[in-house]
Amino acid sequence: MAVLSSGPIENNPVNGSRPTTQVLVKVINTSAASSATVLIQGYFLNGTRNLYVLEQVNVGANQVVTRNYFANLNAFEFVFTTSGTAAEDTQVSMWGRNAAGQLNTSHRLVSEEHLGAE
Repeated sequence: MAVLSSGPIENNPVNGSRPTTQVLVKVINTSAASSATVLIQGYFLNGTRNLYVLEQVNVGANQVVTRNYFANLNAFEFVFTTSGTAAEDTQVSMWGRNAAGQLNTSHRLVSEEHLGAE
């Protein structure tokens, strides 16, 4: 089991709009035979840490799962907990998207960049 965190991400408006309004999460299981489970938790940060996303995703062998979450917030954090026989073969990436759906590279995190990643 691994617990990965994006850490707190500031998302204050710039020229009247936020850099990120949605978060795109991709979960990849590279195991040829085993499945994994990923618990996705999203937190709204406004002086306190408030849970607003809670989803458990089952990822089969050689499967890719994509999820989109609301992120039109001043600050947020995502935590990913992997478990199952393919937990070590499971990678998570997180991408911010602006209102037009374009990727926001400053809010991009891949597996090796998450806090807690080995």
